[in-house]
Amino acid sequence: MLIADRITHAYDTTAGQLPVLEALSLFAAPGEFLALVGPSGSGKSTLLRILAGLITPTQGQVVWRREPVAAVAGAGPVMPDSDGRPRLGMMFQSPSLMPWRSALDNVLLPLEVGPEAQNLDRAAAIARATELLQRLGLTGFERTLPRDLSGGMQSRVALARALMSEPEILLLDEPFAGLDALTREQIGLDLARVLADRATTVIMVTHSIPEALLLADRVLVLGPRPARLRRELRVPGARPRGLSWMEAPGFTALAAEVRAALQRG
Repeated sequence: MLIADRITHAYDTTAGQLPVLEALSLFAAPGEFLALVGPSGSGKSTLLRILAGLITPTQGQVVWRREPVAAVAGAGPVMPDSDGRPRLGMMFQSPSLMPWRSALDNVLLPLEVGPEAQNLDRAAAIARATELLQRLGLTGFERTLPRDLSGGMQSRVALARALMSEPEILLLDEPFAGLDALTREQIGLDLARVLADRATTVIMVTHSIPEALLLADRVLVLGPRPARLRRELRVPGARPRGLSWMEAPGFTALAAEVRAALQRG
């Protein structure tokens, strides 16, 4: 589904070039969930934006289905496929909801402004958006404005919006970082259940080792800037996993491996 081939990137600053990524390669298979873990400032968010086609790397290339991203990138983080359907969705750290639109209308937004807008079946879209909100724990809040929603609820709306277009690839840039531990854990479980009946390929940046091991098929550990791939760990068992997995000996052992890779000098 996706290949990043020897991605190197540096930012131009007043003090000269700032190297961020160095010869970093990865792949994601169709329907796979990857979690990227690394120190703060190691370039994880930059890598995600390169994968989305929002940033052109200094060296290397990103390929989707044997086609370079640079050749197919559209405006913003949604890249239309040859048949006009969105192939990528992205959720950033901030929910960035439109304050004058209800939860439901925020979720509908990608279909109203994207390539499907002209052929939009509004009744079907409303039904789909409502189902997504309900599956993410927002039954009864469909017509509520963002100002009347908690931070966790706003994140759920943003997640539903990212899933609304049924993207082939979903990029998540620390989407739940600002939430308390219990809310973050519950949204992670809700996301896992929603993805269970979809073939969506997911790449998520997170600082939470438990979150990575709960949600992902593979965890990729990045080193400090300029980041290279330090370790790759495959998480056993099929998704979605329950909280009981976090109490298993295998979970503890994997968490220790991730920490050791992060702390390696």
